[in-house]
Amino acid sequence: GLLAAVGAYLFARTLYLFEDGWEMMPIPGYLKPMVGGIVLGIIGIVSYKYDGIPAVFGVGYQTIDLALVSGLSLSMAFGLMFLKMMATNTTLGSGGSGGIFAPSLFMGAMLGEVFGQVVNFLFPGATAPPGTYALVGMAALFGGAAHAPATAILILFEMTGDYHVILPLMLATVMSVMTIRMITPESIYTMKLSRRGIRLQEGQDIDVMQAVSVREAMSEDVDTVSPGMKLSALQDEFEVSHHHGFPVVDAAGDLKGVVSIQDLERVMSRKSDEELENMTVADIMTSEGLLVAYPHEPMWMALNRLGPRDVGRLPVVAGDDSNRLVGVVRRADIIRAYNRAIIKRARKQHAEAAQSLSKLDSASFIHLEIPANSEAVGRQVSDLDLPEGCRIVSVRRGRKLNVVQGHTVLNSGERVTVFAEEDCMKVVRRVLLGEGVSQEEIRKCSARHYRFTIPSGADCIGKKLRDLSMPDECILVSVRRGEEIMIPHGDTIFQMGDKVEIFGIEEGLNDAIAILSD
Repeated sequence: GLLAAVGAYLFARTLYLFEDGWEMMPIPGYLKPMVGGIVLGIIGIVSYKYDGIPAVFGVGYQTIDLALVSGLSLSMAFGLMFLKMMATNTTLGSGGSGGIFAPSLFMGAMLGEVFGQVVNFLFPGATAPPGTYALVGMAALFGGAAHAPATAILILFEMTGDYHVILPLMLATVMSVMTIRMITPESIYTMKLSRRGIRLQEGQDIDVMQAVSVREAMSEDVDTVSPGMKLSALQDEFEVSHHHGFPVVDAAGDLKGVVSIQDLERVMSRKSDEELENMTVADIMTSEGLLVAYPHEPMWMALNRLGPRDVGRLPVVAGDDSNRLVGVVRRADIIRAYNRAIIKRARKQHAEAAQSLSKLDSASFIHLEIPANSEAVGRQVSDLDLPEGCRIVSVRRGRKLNVVQGHTVLNSGERVTVFAEEDCMKVVRRVLLGEGVSQEEIRKCSARHYRFTIPSGADCIGKKLRDLSMPDECILVSVRRGEEIMIPHGDTIFQMGDKVEIFGIEEGLNDAIAILSD
């Protein structure tokens, strides 16, 4: 499993390194597939010397079959594994058409064959045949490359139908996936999107809504009707309140059902006036299968109940075997709850950032240009192994200066500004540039916080942050407007009386204050 994880990571990294290399080649795009075909032919000739056939061409099922019956030598399996990787990367990198499923199976089979022959040599008679390891390697390497353990296990089990090998196959595949996920959060499929700045993240809205309970969002002032109310009175309630439905509550305050304006319109179209005079709310309300929420639940659970039924409101009952109505959740309440959760998360992030910055005593700014071979290329800032004593403040892409967030993806050639303690400089250089590279311009100076209020008549009033020539040596931490604290971004528009907090070196602070106050 560990070897398969290393092989899967090597396959994914070399694939995109080959793509970058072919993209930078100074030859016309229409010639690249032709050159790639020539290189592929050379690789095929090399593989031909191993077993008399160009084994790296095609899907390679014939060679995989040989590995499964232990029909390959150690050197042949080892060589074909790397030749297949080079052939696949050359094909896809030069603009050819293909996938990674069959190559992953091929390389996994070769890796398993090599491992099986080694352990059989070291422990003869105590291990399974090399072909069994080849089968396990197929699932483990593909599962690691795709971050899909269940898919790999089921596909390989279906292909072989041998239940005797299912347990080691599962263990190796799960171990491979767990290991490679600690190395990189991206699979070979999503890495291309990540390099383009597109991050596929699951459950972001749900995670945010978990911070707000139904009790916090619900409306306690609820208009209700009683089961014994006449339909004529119910019609008047609808006309006066403009509601589309009411909870039906008895004298004890317990929820008995709900009645909607559609229920009333339906019965009025089918009954005569004489029949309607004797009917009450209890005759038309819905009392079975009621959708309700509970005060202790997170808001996302209430949202899940509202969505499938296209219901506009959800009664909230006390719970604990009590059907007492305590409030109602409407769609507007959910929107307010979502906004409240976003603000809560933003304030938490701001507090964490301010706390981290306040600990930076002997700190300085460094300006770095990300090289093409940096391990930070194509990765989110939050995924970088940076120490606590540093923050990536901004990234310049062409003429545009962007404030860095956790999901910001770094690309080669971009110029970043990092604020870090002296002890962290070496780690920052290693992560962003690599050992021994010195492209930084270190500015040795003290940094501090500064707070001031934007005066009337300031030139920045009514302008967006992105339109102001703010210096790179400082960062705008927050903007307080009344009781609201905002995390500034490019579209933030300044107003008179805004209380601004800036963090940076003396020179940058003076320039920023002049821009915001003159």
